[in-house]
Amino acid sequence: MSEPAKPGILDRLRARFEWFDHVMRANDRFDESKGNFFAAGLTYYTIFALFPLLMVGFSVSGFLLSRRPDVLTGIDNKVRGAVPGALGQQLVDLMNSAIASRASVGVIGLAVAAWVGLNWIGNLRVALSEMWKQGEGSRGYIRTKFSDLATMVSSFVAILATLALSALAAAAPMGKLLGWLGIHNAPVLDAIFRAGSMLISLLLSWLVFTWMIARLPREPVRFASSIQAALIAAIGFELFKLVGSIYLKSVLHSPAGATFGPVLGLMVFAYVTARLLLFATAWAATSTNSLLAVPVEPPAPKAITPKIHLNEDLNVRQALAAAAVGAIGALSLSRLMRRNRG
Repeated sequence: MSEPAKPGILDRLRARFEWFDHVMRANDRFDESKGNFFAAGLTYYTIFALFPLLMVGFSVSGFLLSRRPDVLTGIDNKVRGAVPGALGQQLVDLMNSAIASRASVGVIGLAVAAWVGLNWIGNLRVALSEMWKQGEGSRGYIRTKFSDLATMVSSFVAILATLALSALAAAAPMGKLLGWLGIHNAPVLDAIFRAGSMLISLLLSWLVFTWMIARLPREPVRFASSIQAALIAAIGFELFKLVGSIYLKSVLHSPAGATFGPVLGLMVFAYVTARLLLFATAWAATSTNSLLAVPVEPPAPKAITPKIHLNEDLNVRQALAAAAVGAIGALSLSRLMRRNRG
């Protein structure tokens, strides 16, 4: 008899450490739900959405500059001074034509941005629903698009508010604030203020990730199921932002780095952020409480049909046994009858 196979190192680690078993369950759910595929699609729509957003930005700038001719004249003079000759004049004419067509550029930019944004939020909601193993349901096309539009607007407001508060916290004039308080040359307090700004940014990211994991899927889940996973995603997001800032500072010194570095950095940033969000959702969906809360579907009904097998063919042994039993029975019956007569 062969001995049972010994468990591998991963099986032993999963049996010993509950957190490692949770990581492996989340990774399996991420792979089964095509997390890499959805992360790549979300990255594509994120980069694609930048172009209509830039068009909207140019349109807004055009409306602002059209009301400030003195600022526009100053910009023209700076462009001509930086790029003399016919090329500078062409840049000025291009800028003036863009300002003149600011209304049409803004309308086209808003329309394209809305279309790309709906595709982005639709794919994001499908990806999060896949991590939770939720069914698509039958909501209807119009109802689904209106739901995606409301979710897109609320997500945009939440992300914009988070980025704005994070930027304000990071760019707070610590030196001036300490100077107003009459404190000078206090590196310890400056470090405390900077740590406080990082903590505020972490808390804001935690709130946004919690909301996205719990409310963006097609079927919303409880916030309690996403708190721990959102904290993990927020910590990874803040660490990645720190690494990204160091990367941008290192690549912006050369002309090639200044040209391609921000674009590559933005693509990597969007992809890693999407993977963080999807993996955190898989972590929340594979927690013990979430798995216990999943209803178990009853098995499909099956008809029980008993099978009776009749063996009509007698073998030699069975025939001899039957003959012996019959002979013994006949002899016993004949003796009994003789006794009764006598």
